[in-house]
Amino acid sequence: MNMKRDTLRIVFMGTPDFAVATLKILVEHQYNIVGVITAPDKPAGRGRKLNESAVKKYAIAEGLNVLQPTNLKNEEFIQELKALKANLQVVVAFRMLPEIVWKMPKYGTFNLHASLLPNYRGAAPIHWAIINGETKTGVTTFFIDEKIDTGAMILQEEVSIEGNDTVGKLHDKLMTVGSDLVLKTVEQIQSGIINTTLQPKNTSDLKTAHKLNKENCKIDWHLELEDIYNKIRGLNPFPSAWCYLLNGEDKLSVKLFDVVKEYDSHTLEQGLLIISKNELKVAVTGGYIQIKEIQLPGKRKMDVKSLLNGYDFSVNAKML
Repeated sequence: MNMKRDTLRIVFMGTPDFAVATLKILVEHQYNIVGVITAPDKPAGRGRKLNESAVKKYAIAEGLNVLQPTNLKNEEFIQELKALKANLQVVVAFRMLPEIVWKMPKYGTFNLHASLLPNYRGAAPIHWAIINGETKTGVTTFFIDEKIDTGAMILQEEVSIEGNDTVGKLHDKLMTVGSDLVLKTVEQIQSGIINTTLQPKNTSDLKTAHKLNKENCKIDWHLELEDIYNKIRGLNPFPSAWCYLLNGEDKLSVKLFDVVKEYDSHTLEQGLLIISKNELKVAVTGGYIQIKEIQLPGKRKMDVKSLLNGYDFSVNAKML
């Protein structure tokens, strides 16, 4: 059964920039987007001015109908959603949906996830793929079911992870590949010829992408060079890896961004800082982490040359 493009009535759900690329490609291919569901506006900055999501800004610019429910089970919202008479829902970087919502459309609700499912289910798949030293990842479309990222898979596309990719760079690559994959998925649903693959029920050997928090973003300087390097680039630029800088009597919480790894055999204490006129390096097992960008408490991110021009380090300064 091959439907006309305008026979599909699509509700799109998403919030950040990652989701905008997908909404944009559907609009550009003239699909009928009958509604866009995104997060409520949030106060941000010192003035607590209400900040609109990236998806909302794009949707309004395109004249699309926007809904911003605070509660997805709210009866008023459910009635508004039903009134849109959507027969397909597309979800990219949104929150977990209640059953009454994902079961509503005739052709189902599918999600774009930024990993090669069934691995890296969860909130931070792009970060954990880099942190764990993977050399490839990808994107998957799947039909939503009652659990998180467990539904029947529709399409998948692999993406290689380069040795110097940060989470920022990989995010942008996956955003582009993912938007194309959603388009292909919608085209398959439209054609009526769609094949799905069930995910395995045994999850004991699968890698997960659990939520990031302050504790798991802290650098452990006792790890091997490669592991520390992967962690820092897997959190650069957001939410960023951090550690303590012990400088004389001061113990400061600092964030690290751009770093370079240097392999070397040495007997220096792990975490010890090696400081020269233009370089700041941390001794670790197997070599050094050369810091290129750093952020001190209450300061903006800066390159290390700027830091070295105006900051005094004690003789035994180290990272903890």
